[in-house]
Amino acid sequence: MGSNFKMVAKTLFGFEEILAKEIKDLGGGNIVTGVRNVSFEGDTGFMYKANLCLRTAIKIIKPIHSFSVRTEKELYRKIYSMDWGEFLAVDTTFAIDSTVNSDNFSHSLYVSQKVKDAIVDKFRDTDGTRPNVDVKFPDVRINIHIHKDHCNVSLDSSGRSLHQRGYRTATNIAPINEVLASGLLLMSGWDGQCDFLDPMCGSGTFLTEAAMIACNIPANINRKEFAFEKWNDFDEPLFDKIVEVCLNKTREFHHKIIGYDKAPSAVRKATDNAANANLSDYITIERKNFFQTEKFTDAKLHMVFNPPYGERLNLDMEEFYGSIGDTLKQSYPGTEAWFITSNLEALKYVGLRPSRKIKVFNSHLESRLVKYVMYEGSKKAKYQKAD
Repeated sequence: MGSNFKMVAKTLFGFEEILAKEIKDLGGGNIVTGVRNVSFEGDTGFMYKANLCLRTAIKIIKPIHSFSVRTEKELYRKIYSMDWGEFLAVDTTFAIDSTVNSDNFSHSLYVSQKVKDAIVDKFRDTDGTRPNVDVKFPDVRINIHIHKDHCNVSLDSSGRSLHQRGYRTATNIAPINEVLASGLLLMSGWDGQCDFLDPMCGSGTFLTEAAMIACNIPANINRKEFAFEKWNDFDEPLFDKIVEVCLNKTREFHHKIIGYDKAPSAVRKATDNAANANLSDYITIERKNFFQTEKFTDAKLHMVFNPPYGERLNLDMEEFYGSIGDTLKQSYPGTEAWFITSNLEALKYVGLRPSRKIKVFNSHLESRLVKYVMYEGSKKAKYQKAD
């Protein structure tokens, strides 16, 4: 598989430690957590495996060069001096993604343009022709990150964001990002050792991600393509072997994963998405109003859901969140219930005291992942009464 090299996995705010644990469990070395990223080392095969298996990574990039830079001319000159023939050919297409946090460079699009010019000019001077830019479907995607006076040049091994798993073809008004859903499930301690319920399942993202975690199915097994498959050094037999080995590590799941939604359209979409992920045998979706349901098992139940925030749906938040608390208290003893909301004011209407509150972001919305432990019998009344 070759020697090890450094990689960087990008993630969402608050998921750095979870991602670091995933990388460690997968076999990565020299793991260092940053802000919205985790760096690590591995070989080419591990890069393939990281893209295939990591649930909380958005991108896996491979640094290829770094240098100090203070001016546009210096940026152009140092990019031009690189041996781009190692990564590109004249008949391949490429695109540049730039992130800039520097007093010397103010516009990421302008940085991308200068880098593109340097690469194109280098090929034109050495080969007499040049590769073309394709911003939508490039053969090679180059990542430029300038922080203060330092520039990192990397290859994007993932391509489209890794939250685009490939199974979700139908969504509702406010679908939750697949990486976010998986991270919240891991944060909640979901390990597939009991029954699971999403009582407001929408298009079924929590259900599908929960089933993949429970069965140890690689997160991105349903994706059609990764960017590294277009690289000059792509080792297809190695990748096929890694897919085979990872699939051989899946496990059976002997509990229930159930989703409720009162909208027929949501039930259809969630059912379709579970089928797209080949998980219909593990997931049951029913048309039900959560507020009119009771716990379906006498055993422990793990519940994770994404209730409406009031951002896109017009609801009486006091009544709605009050009903969440009443339903949990009256109908779901022996349940560990987690949900995410950006409506922090509405949380007080639940009428229960959360045992945990974790700051996360849902897209641009600052949110909280809250946990309510619903005890059996007298403990429920003793510990869950609001202040």
